Amino acid sequence: MSHVLSEETHRNLLARIPHRTGRQISDWLRTVEEGPALPFEEKVSWLRHEHDLAYGHAKAIIHEHALRRAARRLL
Repeated sequence: MSHVLSEETHRNLLARIPHRTGRQISDWLRTVEEGPALPFEEKVSWLRHEHDLAYGHAKAIIHEHALRRAARRLL
């Protein structure tokens, strides 16, 4: 799957997002949840263009959203 990040890369990107954007990860995840229902890469593109994010940051946010959503399904 082309959208999978290594665990280390993913965590490093997530750690930088609040400093770079001024918003916490929880805020970004809420934005994604309220955004359009799109396939992974289209959602990354939407987030990048709608909120002027770097590709890596947008991808990390969408990836984190997908991870948390999958974890909720397991509960």
